[in-house]
Amino acid sequence: MKIDEKKIASLKTAGEILEKEFGAEGTTKRQEFHAKAQSWYYGEILRDRRKAKKMTQQQLADEVGMQRSYIARIEKGETDIQMSSFLRIASALGIQLIPNYA
Repeated sequence: MKIDEKKIASLKTAGEILEKEFGAEGTTKRQEFHAKAQSWYYGEILRDRRKAKKMTQQQLADEVGMQRSYIARIEKGETDIQMSSFLRIASALGIQLIPNYA
């Protein structure tokens, strides 16, 4: 198989694509994108863990004292979650964020 050097040369880096779509690092648009990407990422982690524990959104919501709709928005990355809420949910899912040195 022959490598097409022209195609290789025309490939863009992730940074170049992000800059084209959302502006340079430090710009408001890029910061907003980064915040949304992080919300989505953490929501994915929580959702995957919840499913691995075979819990429904309602069961998780009941355990942490939140609405199921709020859990759904977190898992979709549609809301900015407060650290206290994130820690409660993570704890209910058995996610350890602080190393146990004991």
